[in-house]
Amino acid sequence: MAASYPDVIPMIAYENGPKAMDWLSSAFGFQERTRMLGKDGRLSHGEMQAGDGVIMLATPTPDYQAPRHHRESCEPARRWSAVPYIVDGLLVYVDDVDAHFARAQQHGATILTGVESNENGKSYRAEDLEGHRWMFMQRG
Repeated sequence: MAASYPDVIPMIAYENGPKAMDWLSSAFGFQERTRMLGKDGRLSHGEMQAGDGVIMLATPTPDYQAPRHHRESCEPARRWSAVPYIVDGLLVYVDDVDAHFARAQQHGATILTGVESNENGKSYRAEDLEGHRWMFMQRG
């Protein structure tokens, strides 16, 4: 990989990768770096940037179920998703968590917690359009 990549890159699967990329840009302010579609229109590889971080995403197979879809038919997943915590999620630092929260809420993110403050800074938790969990934090 090129030097413009961080040492750790989360790779996230989505049922509808192109729609997820558009939504992540609108709701969370991520910037698209790369979008590769297969002949069937499925996202084979996507990259988005947030600050100096990068995520990669794709739709690995038509049989993939995102967290929100999976918990509709899986009782244990429904139970562990009942808490507002980040279960298999991502932490992203932002400059202005209040503005980020307002933007995410405006674009339909499922808000798990409002903006909270502690000794580490301000943060909130949300789910994206397919149920992946995110924490956004402003350093204190």
